[in-house]
Amino acid sequence: MPSTIRVACAEILALLLAATCAGCDQPETMLCEACRRQLVPAPLELRTPAGLRVRAAVPFEAVAARCIRRMKDSGETMAARPLGAVLGDVLRAERGAQTRSRPLVAPIPTSRHSFRARGYRVPELLLRRAGEQSERLLSVSRRSADQRGLDADQRIANVRASMRARRQGSGQAVMLVDDVMTTGATFDEGARALRAAGFHVVAGVALAATPRHSERNANASGTRRK
Repeated sequence: MPSTIRVACAEILALLLAATCAGCDQPETMLCEACRRQLVPAPLELRTPAGLRVRAAVPFEAVAARCIRRMKDSGETMAARPLGAVLGDVLRAERGAQTRSRPLVAPIPTSRHSFRARGYRVPELLLRRAGEQSERLLSVSRRSADQRGLDADQRIANVRASMRARRQGSGQAVMLVDDVMTTGATFDEGARALRAAGFHVVAGVALAATPRHSERNANASGTRRK
């Protein structure tokens, strides 16, 4: 075996031995089989404050939430592969439901600060791991505060006019994609910027939706069914 291959194998083995499961912290594995079996689509139908329909692949809880945190906060990009597979299943189903035209897939943009801190853009990484092509149609036009800890109205105000389209459209259908949806304010801002540039935003897809948003939508659905 060539020395370079031996070194690479030794590094991979060392990485695995030092790793713990992103879902349950079991040692010597990146994602154990039990946690992998829990990472399956459980789609949620949601609406943003402005009424954009969003399909989230899973609730932001349990194994999915822990894997997303490890990917975003700890730089464990290997978690993006199983998470991307879950996102891809829901994205393809949603895109297939669009009967008029095949929409472009546009990730929600990552701020310069977050990109410098991580070295990667989370929505784009997930889409690559899902085997999906995307169009970088949006960019951040101004820095906004961290959304964590803000209520729904504060989130809307925080991201208002924070994005712009990178080019003009001519009525092309677009689906927006993000990693986590909390209130939907970020989706609405992305949709606003694209519509102002001449695109037709048909829906959004998120990998996960936080409990307070998914529970609110579930409760509203239950009320309608009654």
